[in-house]
Amino acid sequence: GCSSDLRSGALTGAESLIRWKHPRLGLLAPTEFVALAEESGHILPVGCWVLREACRTAATWPGDLRVAVNLSALQFSSPTLIDDVRRALSASGLPPYRLELEITESLVMRNLAGARATLGQVRALGVRVALDDFGTGYSSLSNLRALPFDTIKIDGAFVRDLGSDSQAVAVVQAVVGLAKALRMTITAEGVESAAQLEVLTRLGVHDAQGYLLARPAPAAEFGALVEGWTARTAAAESA
Repeated sequence: GCSSDLRSGALTGAESLIRWKHPRLGLLAPTEFVALAEESGHILPVGCWVLREACRTAATWPGDLRVAVNLSALQFSSPTLIDDVRRALSASGLPPYRLELEITESLVMRNLAGARATLGQVRALGVRVALDDFGTGYSSLSNLRALPFDTIKIDGAFVRDLGSDSQAVAVVQAVVGLAKALRMTITAEGVESAAQLEVLTRLGVHDAQGYLLARPAPAAEFGALVEGWTARTAAAESA
């Protein structure tokens, strides 16, 4: 999924989304196999492969486009995580600031002190850290203050109701205020309409991603998407 800067309209990067091309069942979404992979422990080699492939692919993208990679619970708590990240960056040549690791607050709550140490090591590498699905879990303000996040990602459930629910608008507005106070950027997920995009822009959200902007696409097609996006942005600026 692609992310876009709401102020300039420029493409800022993409989130890596894993799919399993099963020989009999076809293309499977993460909900159909990730839980089983976590239970069996296979999520560790799978997650490491995703990290390497995401970095390798992003290194071929132009400019400073970032790639975001979700971490599973086992991967986040793995003692080899920092080495895995370091090796993925080294092998691909991707500058650390172009990688963003996404975690959910439920992972943090399992071991707050350990999470703080791990996130500190990640950021020491120069890698960004995002809090995913904000607003659906614990959403603890103390965690936002205590943990070194660079980005807060607003869950798509709030974005979906922006056009019809004043409370959803109030929630997004409050999160934007928090992000500004804590010097974090904010990304809205699940944007599917121009009306939602207009509200998010007005409220001061930095980045957005969703079907309105671009549907998920294979890595091989991303280059063409970048070229088309860049051309449209340049045309809009010169108009």
